[in-house]
Amino acid sequence: MGGDGIGPEVTRQAVKVLRALEKKGLKLELSEHLVGGAAYDQLGHPLPEQTLEAARTADAILFGAEGGFQYETLPRGLRPGDALLSLRKELDLFANYRPVITFKELAGASSFKAHIIDNLDLLLIRELTSDLYFGEPRGVHIEQGMRVGINTMRYTEFEIARIVRAGFEAARMRNRRLCSVDKANVLESMELWRTVAEEVGQEYPDVELSHLYIDAAAMALARNPKQFDVIVTGNLFGDILSDEASMLTGSIGMLPSSSLNAKGKGLYEPVHGCAPDIAGQDIANPLGSILSVALLLRQGAHLPTAAISVENAVRRVLADGLRTADIFEPGCIRVGTEDMGDAVVNALLG
Repeated sequence: MGGDGIGPEVTRQAVKVLRALEKKGLKLELSEHLVGGAAYDQLGHPLPEQTLEAARTADAILFGAEGGFQYETLPRGLRPGDALLSLRKELDLFANYRPVITFKELAGASSFKAHIIDNLDLLLIRELTSDLYFGEPRGVHIEQGMRVGINTMRYTEFEIARIVRAGFEAARMRNRRLCSVDKANVLESMELWRTVAEEVGQEYPDVELSHLYIDAAAMALARNPKQFDVIVTGNLFGDILSDEASMLTGSIGMLPSSSLNAKGKGLYEPVHGCAPDIAGQDIANPLGSILSVALLLRQGAHLPTAAISVENAVRRVLADGLRTADIFEPGCIRVGTEDMGDAVVNALLG
């Protein structure tokens, strides 16, 4: 599902990597489906039934991006972004994993000082199917002759417990430190979040649990990101923190993500959006999409060796000095989207 804007361009490079792995013995069946604005333009809906059915039956979904300025005035339910929200809800993709790892070769591309981000490796886990994005009531209506916009931050203890448990399980596989981010001092829904996090934490005595308010967490992420191992938070706060975290790595184009349900089925996509202003110019960074393939191999296909081979290929390309425009530095070699994808494939097969 390439979707809109730069989505098809970067997804093509990720598919190249999968095809290269076929030559090394990986067995896969790929099918492509319309989604987002592209689907609306051709079929009148951003998530056609045939696309949704393909997503339901697939073992894993590789997603590009959705959106575009021309769709922003469409009714709710027909906007490209509604397709992704619907996929998350329909497939119950409640746990969004966003690894934030700095490549030493890109230390100069980040706006942060080198000692702040050197050897950074943290994992941000975002709840993805509740919160303000899905809570009811919502909408815009008239009260006393004035327009009022309403969105509801709503969480059940079940929703909180399962995402916090995902955080504990991930921390247990890493450095055993979990920071839960909320706004419990002013929001009742987040007060419940903190209470449930403490309750679930009793099941994981081997993992250190800490708490931060979202404003303090945003500051701490910029000031000393290496203090974190795993961060777990709600839908809205996770959306904000993950974009902030992308700048630690040098570019939002570098960040992959996976969204999993309770059965381990996942949707894999780069964190960046559709970037319509640069679409079709062969300048988008495909590494976030390619690294999403690595997540697909590790989490979806349970092929950690293949995942590592993709990640190592990306490292070799960066070590060779190849850079797309967003991570370019003097002394490096500027390449386009297609050439960066080809370089990763060559490194993978070489």
